[in-house]
Amino acid sequence: MILRRMAVGKITEEHVRLLVSKNLKRLRALQNVSQLSLALDAGLTQNFINDIENCKKGISAKTLAKLSSALDAEPHQFFLPENLGGDQMQIYVRDFNDSLSKMVGELTGHYLPDKNRKKDGG
Repeated sequence: MILRRMAVGKITEEHVRLLVSKNLKRLRALQNVSQLSLALDAGLTQNFINDIENCKKGISAKTLAKLSSALDAEPHQFFLPENLGGDQMQIYVRDFNDSLSKMVGELTGHYLPDKNRKKDGG
């Protein structure tokens, strides 16, 4: 996994908070959005946005969805390793696509009927 490549040793909650924090700041800066504006758009408080960006608080999936919508960003963008460029970005994107394809394949196999399977045993 990409996160394991970034961290030395065991991945901790602090590693994840730091990653989300840096990416939230990056995404907000790219769009030139203030903490207050983001908070209003996401239905959160400015203090909460500040706490996330300063690694004081983590976020739930619900908050991630709110932030993604407010910033018009994909949720996975909050987990991008910092300082990716050129070849590293291509490797990351390939690894991400491979992981996503594997996950979709596993879910498809578990939840959707097999198209090649014969109906009614015959």
